[in-house]
Amino acid sequence: MDISAAEFSTRYKEPDRFIIIDVREELEFQTFNLGGVNIPLSLLLKEIDDLGFDKSHEIVVICQRGLRSATAKQALAQYGYMNVRNLTGGLLSLQKLKTNSSKQ
Repeated sequence: MDISAAEFSTRYKEPDRFIIIDVREELEFQTFNLGGVNIPLSLLLKEIDDLGFDKSHEIVVICQRGLRSATAKQALAQYGYMNVRNLTGGLLSLQKLKTNSSKQ
């Protein structure tokens, strides 16, 4: 099951939240990030056997639009990660949510 921007922004504030894996390229990550672990999609696919995350812990994969992270979610699930969610619409959906809420 994926995670919406609204649920993500609410749960992001929790102290024992999910692990965030940002699958954008390093330059994209350095420009703006949410503090997650940066593992570009190409690297994640190459080193998926050696990631070292608890396969039962909730993981949210993110990217700019949600396309690369959808691929990452599928790959992680195939390697036995049981609780992987994709941020629907990616970081753009979070920015849109923030913009809309600040207009109200």
